[in-house]
Amino acid sequence: MAKAKRRNGPATRDDRIHVRNGTASDIPAVIALDAQVTGLAKPEFWQSLFDERGMRRSDQRYFLIAEPPEGGRLLGFIIGEVRAWEFGSPPCGWVFALSVDPRSRLGGIGSRLLDAIEARFRQIGVQRMRTMLARDNHLIMSFFRSQGMMAGPYIQLEKELD
Repeated sequence: MAKAKRRNGPATRDDRIHVRNGTASDIPAVIALDAQVTGLAKPEFWQSLFDERGMRRSDQRYFLIAEPPEGGRLLGFIIGEVRAWEFGSPPCGWVFALSVDPRSRLGGIGSRLLDAIEARFRQIGVQRMRTMLARDNHLIMSFFRSQGMMAGPYIQLEKELD
């Protein structure tokens, strides 16, 4: 499969955006941003993701925050981890949450966050990154495609359970 390239090349460094590791104190802002973007508050989900799934471990799980250099305001976040050997897949980086404050979109924040998690995956030897999204989420689909992501070799199947 041909390797996809970013349409506009790598995101340029923007000193107005600082990306750092997330902490427990970021959870309320993540909850608020997610509720604003999705229209659904899920505080228990985000707290358990941080606590129970071990996002505090930084060896193969990443919770990154974008903010202005002076701090004080969440501009966006990305969460991912390395998964290995599911259905025969060698280790790969999975992005399972990415959100940017709607007031700050088109400012390179999503690109910076994706670049940052990609760099962390590369540092530990991961050579492929994946994500999954709703087929009708055209905004997120367009973003990931603009970053060089394309359909992969796996097909997601599901079954309604009565």
